[in-house]
Amino acid sequence: MNPSDETLKRWRLMLGGEEADGTGAVLSQSEEMMDKALAALYEFERKGKFEYGDAASRKGGSGAPQPGVARWLGDIRNYFPQSVVQVMQNDALRQEELKKKLMFEPEILEQAHADVHLVATLMELGKLIPSKTRDTARRVVQKVVDELIEKLSRHTTQAITGALNRATRNRRPRYNEIDWNTTIRKNLKHYQADYKTIIPEVRYGFGRKTRRSLKDVVLCLDQSGSMGTSVVYSGIFGAVMASLPAIKTQMIVFDTEVADLTEELKDPVELLFGVQLGGGTDINKALKYCQQIITKPNDTILVLITDLYEGGDEAGMKKRMEELTSSGVQLITLLALNDEGVPSFDAGHARFLASIGVPVFACTPDLFPDLMAAAISRQDLTQWAGDRDIILKGTKGQ
Repeated sequence: MNPSDETLKRWRLMLGGEEADGTGAVLSQSEEMMDKALAALYEFERKGKFEYGDAASRKGGSGAPQPGVARWLGDIRNYFPQSVVQVMQNDALRQEELKKKLMFEPEILEQAHADVHLVATLMELGKLIPSKTRDTARRVVQKVVDELIEKLSRHTTQAITGALNRATRNRRPRYNEIDWNTTIRKNLKHYQADYKTIIPEVRYGFGRKTRRSLKDVVLCLDQSGSMGTSVVYSGIFGAVMASLPAIKTQMIVFDTEVADLTEELKDPVELLFGVQLGGGTDINKALKYCQQIITKPNDTILVLITDLYEGGDEAGMKKRMEELTSSGVQLITLLALNDEGVPSFDAGHARFLASIGVPVFACTPDLFPDLMAAAISRQDLTQWAGDRDIILKGTKGQ
């Protein structure tokens, strides 16, 4: 084939047919099938519906007729390399109508790239997922959960446990409780040159273990549709923290209603399937519930994860925020807990929170363990965020 003919065919496939076809290129039978598959996907937005004719068949004419989406999936796998198939599947998942249809097909779930975005989509579809696909969906969610726990749990456990140990140091430790690094550093001024050693006047140690939780953490999650990936990461971190005996972790999700998913923290897959993304937002009602379950306000960290768009009682929401902080609760507001940056949020409510000393910012998953460690240690979170180039919202100019 003449190189120029090959180039024309590539342009023809990119431009599409009908009025867009000005190349004059003649397509082979397999290329026509490629053209139809591309047109079905990339003309979807213009047509407003997914069209993949029943007359079309797999492998150039063989095979029994299938529903449009299922046949399209088979054809793109037959006519395109895997790298292109992955791009086309991902592009299809960005179309709302197509996304829902694709998620109902077990084979697309088996082939799709399993990540937090896919899990968020499955959470959004929730009970609409047919029984034939539910087991596959659960396996996909389990795979993502296992990968995230493996990636995040070690750092989370080390950061939080270290912060708890530092927070409970005492100056009369037993031998096996001595924090040698701190003891040596604090007593360097007592170095004895004649003996070439340090005489520790004060010993620093970690606190003795206790069966009682040292800190209570309440994760309060907005489950509106825009918060999907944040809910996934929050569920993972909640499950990891719930495994630490020194922390009592509670998981609350809300839209216009409030659900306590604390019991599901032992099984993060079940927890994520218990979340119903979408609907309105009533932050005031969620904070009211949190007030009722907090028993040790001075030892409680409340992480409110929301874009702050209140659909309920705004005055009541602000009053509860003030009541919580006044009672001693350490309130932190995260606009997002993902790698996607700062979403749209209610700037007025962010300014109000900043005015009462509550930090408001978006946090990436890799920084969340350090954030919790800083909160447990009662560090200045404004300074903590500034040191990491995190932009606080609601402050002057933000």
